[in-house]
Amino acid sequence: MCGIIGILGRQPVSSLLLDALKRLEYRGYDSAGIATLVDGRIERRRAEGKLVNLEAVLERDPLGGTIGIGHTRWATHGAPTEENAHPHEARGVTVVHNGIIENFETLRYELLQKGHKFQTQTDTEVVPHLVSANLRSGMDPVEAARVALNRLEGAFALALLFEDFDDLLICARRGSPLAIGYGEGEMYIGSDALALANLTDRIQYLEEGDWAVLRSEGAKIFDALGDPADRAITQTAFSGALIGKGNYRHFMHKEIHEQPAVLGDTLRTFANPIDHRIQLPDLPIDFESLTRLTMVACGTASYACMVAKYWFEQLARLPSDVDIGSEFRYRDVPLDPNGAGVFVSQSGETMDTLEAMRHVKKEGLPTIAVVNVPESTLAREATCHLRTLAGPEIGVASTKAFTTQLATLACLAVGAARARGHLSPERETALTQALDEVPSRAAEVLMQDQKFEQIAHEIAPARDVLYLGRGTAFAIALEGALKLKEISYIHAEGYAAGELKHGPIALIDEDVPVIVVAPPDPLFEKTASNLQEVVARGGKVILLSDRAGCDKLADYVHTAVELPDVDPMVAPILYAIPIQLLAYHTAVVKGTDVDQPRNLAKSVTVE
Repeated sequence: MCGIIGILGRQPVSSLLLDALKRLEYRGYDSAGIATLVDGRIERRRAEGKLVNLEAVLERDPLGGTIGIGHTRWATHGAPTEENAHPHEARGVTVVHNGIIENFETLRYELLQKGHKFQTQTDTEVVPHLVSANLRSGMDPVEAARVALNRLEGAFALALLFEDFDDLLICARRGSPLAIGYGEGEMYIGSDALALANLTDRIQYLEEGDWAVLRSEGAKIFDALGDPADRAITQTAFSGALIGKGNYRHFMHKEIHEQPAVLGDTLRTFANPIDHRIQLPDLPIDFESLTRLTMVACGTASYACMVAKYWFEQLARLPSDVDIGSEFRYRDVPLDPNGAGVFVSQSGETMDTLEAMRHVKKEGLPTIAVVNVPESTLAREATCHLRTLAGPEIGVASTKAFTTQLATLACLAVGAARARGHLSPERETALTQALDEVPSRAAEVLMQDQKFEQIAHEIAPARDVLYLGRGTAFAIALEGALKLKEISYIHAEGYAAGELKHGPIALIDEDVPVIVVAPPDPLFEKTASNLQEVVARGGKVILLSDRAGCDKLADYVHTAVELPDVDPMVAPILYAIPIQLLAYHTAVVKGTDVDQPRNLAKSVTVE
């Protein structure tokens, strides 16, 4: 969601704040702003829309100061206007805030009764008013902030800047991530390590309920009870070089093409190419005695879990449930005492997934996090975590994070199948070889990039698009529809192909492209029959299959794209790439904002 940056420096910080905000663009936003201290007084610059607008404001009206805070806002309370853009100020206190203050209406009413005047529609504005009221009652800034934080309810991360205090920043986290960076005589605050790339590689992550007082000599951290707390300072691998577009027009296109490399990196952590065995780290789970697996995720990650459900049940004979985090949290799910939980998230900060994991952990079950950020809250709080080595993913629409999640879950399923005695050495060797080949097969798919660009011109005029698949391809159909909706704004739906005649077939006509995901698996013939039902009603079919599948259905389809012939188990990983390319090129044809689609955020850290 929103992005936070704070710098307590020795040189002018406005340009550094702006550069850091650019590294936070991937989180999604609709306005931005920065505030600094100039001769002890707070000065702000804000703008509606993209950072280029804020940059223009700063060019017209530069901002000095060696201490400051910045923010990219994704609107929750109040429209995405300059007036509602952060930082917010009240009587010498300025704040940037990510999250939601759930009791803001009560606090606002209380402050109005005391004569405070509000300038915005946001929940955030109560924070500086609350702190300033404490200051005027005689408290110093640290005490004023501490008392105010104790009044706030909700999930948030925030940073505070005070008039006349040029060596003080205060920050806090409750439910939303926040990191502190250490420099030489300088200190930094960021929503994540990527925000602090190019500033420092020494990062300290605040834990749930922590708040901190930053001065040039360092940080003092306090836990939720107000007691001093020690948090480890870690070395992060993020750097500015990792987040450039290279020769690609968009981050999304670059990240799609990075998949052979990142899939190879991820698979090499599990699959031994010499003895063709999956080598999982020591996990606190006895798969042999496990009776049920509960998998929880949100958005694209939930479709990775849907694919994995087939793998765990078919390979390991392990009953598995898949839930989306926002529903799981409120169903009061009765959990199998001999079960375990798997929680999948790119950022490791997705609120609904985090709370689901905390519920399962509270019930005494072991939990495995599958994450791309090993320092994330999900990774730290789970019993153990498996890392996906996708690297920084800047485009809001998930691509390489999704396929590396699939790769990690595939290895986990194979390891579980072996532990449960349902996988022969011969079959394990065959599956491991198939996984070893995934990076090179992914490169073959990417060589057809121009073909998908051509097909995109036919999809772009459509009002509706259907995606069909069966088995693991059903989940890929759902992901394909989501990708198209996310970045091209075309209405799209994914269906299990066998459900076609139970309603969706009514939508078929010559103006509705139908994308059929049909890998060479035991359900291919069933999918082929459903495809012919579409053709009989004038539907324009775009087929994704191997050579045999494309040859067999050549007379029925409008366009066929031949994909590598692979083991059905790894097909979902490879078939995810064409649906990403179709969505990407269609969005480019339509002229939408591919990397930062409207209304979306990369990491959903609020409910």
